[in-house]
Amino acid sequence: MMRAASDASVRSPLKAWTRALERTSAIGGDPRHTLPVVIDQLAARCGHAAALVGSDASLSYGALAESSHRFARWGLSQGLAPGDVICLLMKNCPEYFALWLGLSRIGVSVALINTNLTGELLRHSIDIAQPRHVVIGASFAGVLAELRPGLGVELACSAYGAGAHDLPRLDLAAASLSGAPLAAAECPLPLLADRALLIYTSGTTGLPKAANVSHLRLMQWSHWFAGLTDMKPGDRLFNCLPMYHSVGGVVATGAALLGGGTVVLRERFSARTFWSDVAAEQCTVFQYIGELCRYLLNAAPDPHETRHRLRLACGNGLRPEVWEPFQRRFRIPQILEYYASTEGNFSLYNCEERVGAIGRIPPFLAHRIRVALVKYDDDTGSPARDAAGHCVPCAANEVGEAISAIVEADGGTRFEGYTDPEASRNRILRDVFAPGDAWYRSGDLMRRDAQGFFYFVDRVGDTFRWKGENVSTTEVAAVIAGCRGVREAAVYGVRVPNAEGRAGMTALVVAPEFELAELYRTVTDALPAYARPVFVRIAARLDTTATFKVRTQELARQGFDPAALSDALYFDDTARCEYVPLDAALHQRIISGGLRL
Repeated sequence: MMRAASDASVRSPLKAWTRALERTSAIGGDPRHTLPVVIDQLAARCGHAAALVGSDASLSYGALAESSHRFARWGLSQGLAPGDVICLLMKNCPEYFALWLGLSRIGVSVALINTNLTGELLRHSIDIAQPRHVVIGASFAGVLAELRPGLGVELACSAYGAGAHDLPRLDLAAASLSGAPLAAAECPLPLLADRALLIYTSGTTGLPKAANVSHLRLMQWSHWFAGLTDMKPGDRLFNCLPMYHSVGGVVATGAALLGGGTVVLRERFSARTFWSDVAAEQCTVFQYIGELCRYLLNAAPDPHETRHRLRLACGNGLRPEVWEPFQRRFRIPQILEYYASTEGNFSLYNCEERVGAIGRIPPFLAHRIRVALVKYDDDTGSPARDAAGHCVPCAANEVGEAISAIVEADGGTRFEGYTDPEASRNRILRDVFAPGDAWYRSGDLMRRDAQGFFYFVDRVGDTFRWKGENVSTTEVAAVIAGCRGVREAAVYGVRVPNAEGRAGMTALVVAPEFELAELYRTVTDALPAYARPVFVRIAARLDTTATFKVRTQELARQGFDPAALSDALYFDDTARCEYVPLDAALHQRIISGGLRL
């Protein structure tokens, strides 16, 4: 039943790179040949073949194209024009892809909003996009209603599906429109250089930022990944990652469709139903993030976990200690680990399956993908400079920040930036190795071995990863600071044995009126689950630097061991929905892996 993934033509790293190069070689020949055009061509070829399969609805290739045309015409009926922005807040479903595909076809930029956000964080994400229209799934009507008074009366809002109170029904309006391909007279096709999407990322500091994603990047992402993964019509991709992410919503989904395959969508990841879903849907590929693999490995045995047709698992963040047990237990023939970021101008792929590595740059692509590791200065928060003012390259196996050369004439290495110009400028290094050169700062610390394989080490700045998400410490601290009785708040990530990434921790200086129960309510109401502090430390004072910055690195180093700290410590007991005292016994359960975080 299993596809012959051990065949040399499939597993050969050289052939994988060749396929990727062949698929991307023609991009740019026609400046109006964008992903919406490609989907129309696929619809003409694949017709009734399944394209997107959800739990409650499905779209064939033909229906996907028709739906995108209806949504495009709906956008035109609303007066939307090239350059306008529309925010999209919906759960995973086949129509999600059709919606942004159709709206981007008429030159509209679609901002893909994180469905975990509420309150001020959601308002911020909408505000920085400066949209003319907001489209929500009906289940988000209550969330939007709380924000409406502050969004401005001129901002139009529509809902997809029933149950959104007084909001106009986009789905009903679009259903009455033609699904035929748009004529040139209705709206010209956008150019590859035009912006198609806004995808949010925490970056290295501050609140969520909206990264500009052009039609060119959509083409490059999807075609490159389709080549590396060797997607074909018989493939069925299992995708339980959020579609507001670049991976779940664009890269993996687009790659499967370009190969003529089927994308099986689920609203969210569930360790309990994962293997039964993968087996029942006869999936051949699945997309992961590192924490997902660890959750599956920690789960109880499932009778379906080896009764599948998977040939490939692809994704990022698969830690070395999880890789081999995961592959062995679940009998995964091939793993493709890679590194990429939404706003980044480079990616790395581990086609050789080197355990723990995030990828390498083959010699024949070194001239095209110029990535360097440079020494990082913790005190300044920037790459170190030598006496001549240039960045200092790292030696083999030395940890440094990954940077990548920006060549404006090369669309593949261009940095498209954020909606915030200052945030964009902060991600570019000048005069790195020579006067006038420009390099993109990844914000990630890596090391590279003597064979050229890169290994992820950590994030720099004010962000850490937990449960597969970037958590901004300043974002979380701002919420905590609004809690009654909090005088000072520092937020940081701490290492927890047997857990991926870093768990959130906050150190607080508080007034007598402070209450832990109120803090718990505050963070629960305002923050996504992955961003809420797992540990709380109540301190008499917080040490600061000469420039009045809290020494969070020292706090992170001290960790959460009650035997080593005199301060009161608390733990987020999700079963009891409260912060409980962290004593020695509870600490032991946490570090031994006996308590799932």
